[in-house]
Amino acid sequence: MPLLAPITRETHVALRAAVLDFREGEHRRRPPPALRVGVPGRPAACFVTDPDEPPDPALAVDVVGALLQRSRRELAATPGRDELPLAWLTRAGSLDVHDADMVWSAATRAAYAEAGLDATFVVVTRDGWLDPVTGVRREWRRLRRRSGSPPPPAGNRS
Repeated sequence: MPLLAPITRETHVALRAAVLDFREGEHRRRPPPALRVGVPGRPAACFVTDPDEPPDPALAVDVVGALLQRSRRELAATPGRDELPLAWLTRAGSLDVHDADMVWSAATRAAYAEAGLDATFVVVTRDGWLDPVTGVRREWRRLRRRSGSPPPPAGNRS
């Protein structure tokens, strides 16, 4: 389901965690784009893409579907958790919409629809996040981890 403003507090916290994890966990200047499916702030299923080749739309749906299955299995193994996995594409650059963002967004919607779930997909950069379908975004100039917050999990690093 595309994000519409205003977003819920729970969604804001999750997406803020995704931006923080990317900022703190990725130290390369131009990291390759990586699609992640899971819950931000915890280890997520990940697929690193080729930055020079646009993804094939049919293959992208299969990749999202596989990541979604893996993430749902891992979430189901955690007792007391009833969270729907989010999908986010981490990449370098600005929060302007790129062609690959739209391919991954469409692939996510298709794979989640096949699984009977509502999809939430955003693009995450070091500066913030963006829903490429609705244009809803959040950017920070100086984003810091709140005191007492745990550091990013090692499993979220590419």
